[in-house]
Amino acid sequence: MVFSSIIFLLYFLPLFLLVYHFIDRKYKNYLILFASIFFYAWGAPKFLFIIIGTTVLDFYIVNEIYKSSSEKRKKLFLSISVAIKIGLLAYFKYANFFVENLNSVMHSVGISQVEWTSVALPIGISFYTFQTITYSIDVYRKIHPPLEKVSDYLLYIMSFPQMIAGPIVRFNSIASQITNRRDHVDDRLIGFYRFSIGLAKKVLIANVMAEQADLVFNNELSGVSTSTAWIGILAYTFQIYFDFSGYSDMAIGLGKMMGFTFPENFDSPYISRSISEFWRRWHMTLGTFMKDYLYIPLGGNKVSSKYRLYLNLWIVFLISGLWHGASWNFILWGAYHGLFLILDRLFLIKLLNKAGRIASTLFTFFIVMMGWVIFRLESIDSIGIYLNHLFSFQNNLEFETIPAFKLILVLALIFSFITAFNFGKKLSQFFFESNIYKSHQHILFTIASVILYVLCISSITSSGFNPFIYFRF
Repeated sequence: MVFSSIIFLLYFLPLFLLVYHFIDRKYKNYLILFASIFFYAWGAPKFLFIIIGTTVLDFYIVNEIYKSSSEKRKKLFLSISVAIKIGLLAYFKYANFFVENLNSVMHSVGISQVEWTSVALPIGISFYTFQTITYSIDVYRKIHPPLEKVSDYLLYIMSFPQMIAGPIVRFNSIASQITNRRDHVDDRLIGFYRFSIGLAKKVLIANVMAEQADLVFNNELSGVSTSTAWIGILAYTFQIYFDFSGYSDMAIGLGKMMGFTFPENFDSPYISRSISEFWRRWHMTLGTFMKDYLYIPLGGNKVSSKYRLYLNLWIVFLISGLWHGASWNFILWGAYHGLFLILDRLFLIKLLNKAGRIASTLFTFFIVMMGWVIFRLESIDSIGIYLNHLFSFQNNLEFETIPAFKLILVLALIFSFITAFNFGKKLSQFFFESNIYKSHQHILFTIASVILYVLCISSITSSGFNPFIYFRF
């Protein structure tokens, strides 16, 4: 079950909201937890007990961190807590990758290969791991005391709005809301608006872009023309943005309907004027996590030499790439972005500032697009072939598109770049940053949201094409 599925939109969500808003306040958290367990079990029942079991175990380990008077004992329990989480992630997400590469090396030197049964990947394991890490470390750092009830901790970790596809919700940003949050009709309505916008991003834009991208990337790449290659990467560029930001919007909206305030995850990343700015705007919760829990512990900006600084940046982005999936192309994608972050610090930002707003934005967008080629194609050979076709300028006018692609591409371009202009910023603030609306605004937004909701359901049922791209996460 995913947010854009008919079972969720017509059955799960309406029933959940109906019960949630009539149930007594003291039972609301239990209802969310029950719904979250049901939601996760629907798609991955065999992993449910592993997730619940390790979460419960971690709850008591972190309590020992908090209660321990000895710093040595605190560090011991913190190490145990983090080791369990990283170990779980390493086994389920990276064991297959490690064994496959080990066998490849062993085969090349004539050594017998390791017998191995592939491990299935639990959905959302990366988001689960990072959120549990923030809990352990924030408690250790005394940023916030631990939760008193194991059910509240399970709720924080397994909350269905954000467990599968983010955003990464840091414990200290939501701890107080778990036990004490407001429940106001304005929040419910604003949450519904935000959910509907996110759903429309995913279904009406990202799905169309995905169908076009699949038409290009899933065929024989050797026969792809230059124009078709550009169509394919444009489609994928907007697919991944509107899909991911759409899911983040839906998660934020669902949280708002329950009284939670989840952090923003995207801020018009394609208007960025450098790769450094892009990573301040793209998947912001991952960027914040990497900064606070990896980059700063490595020394951050306070290291003794520029070379160590650049190495730290590269390490962070190599790990960020690997976080996205157990494949060499993700590591290469991380290294690619890490390289441009280093170049930014060396000379590139100064050069782009001199080039002006339009030129720097177009250059950054181009660099990001080339990165998406690496991200999308697993084979290094395939990446090379595709990049070659982008710049070979052969069969330049031959391309095939699905019927709705051109119209949706125009809309995707408008919605991606409109905030580069002042009126676009004001419009975005009005839709995404307002917390209070007047009565006539509520009426207007409710009508618009219901229309979007119905259009999305109609699109899902009529097309049957509704991909979910977060199985690797």
